[in-house]
Amino acid sequence: MSIKNKSVLITGASKGIGRALALVLAKKGANLGLVARSEIELLSLKAEIELMGAKAEIFVGSVANEDFVKETIHAIVKSYGKIDALINNAGFGIFRKATEISTADWDSIYDTNVKGTFLFCREAIPHMKSAGGGHIINIASDVAKRVFDGGSLYCSSKYAQDAFSMALRKEVRKDAIKVSVVYSGLVDTYFHNKSEGDPHQAKYLTSQDMADTITYILEAPKHVVIDELMIHPISQDY
Repeated sequence: MSIKNKSVLITGASKGIGRALALVLAKKGANLGLVARSEIELLSLKAEIELMGAKAEIFVGSVANEDFVKETIHAIVKSYGKIDALINNAGFGIFRKATEISTADWDSIYDTNVKGTFLFCREAIPHMKSAGGGHIINIASDVAKRVFDGGSLYCSSKYAQDAFSMALRKEVRKDAIKVSVVYSGLVDTYFHNKSEGDPHQAKYLTSQDMADTITYILEAPKHVVIDELMIHPISQDY
């Protein structure tokens, strides 16, 4: 399915996977909504996209802020007339023993990784229903399917995001709304407290790998939904 002139909203768009995806979709002629906390990085991305001849609206704020989410969805629909696809990519991790996790740690992870996904889905779905369909892609992690020592907080948030996605898929399938989940392994981004391109991450997936994968899911024929896609670098044993 062609992405040209489709309205696509990406959270966590200022760097890494979100930024790479925005550039791929811009080249294909999508109309983009870009969400992140960093205005400087979003402005830079918007300028790059517009030089390519594509359209981009930026929204600076927290995905866990209900008013911000409502205003963002309203603005996208007002600008482009619709929202065809939502990519819930915003997320981060805190890795500590359970006894060392603070309440603030817990709340911040669940606010971004789970609540943000919920809020954007809740606000976008009515518009997708009115348009006769749409596509939601939630970027999870392979730890939505496994756990590890020190990962109780992050893993549980991704399990929650995955469970929400699976139940949501059953709710909206009858409305021609696709819900896809991508479970990624190690990716060369800032997520691991290293700079993108750090030698220690040389064998990881790249942000471009992830962007191409997400685009593949978006471009599936209208009657096809890729419910789940697990992706790893060949160097990582899952």
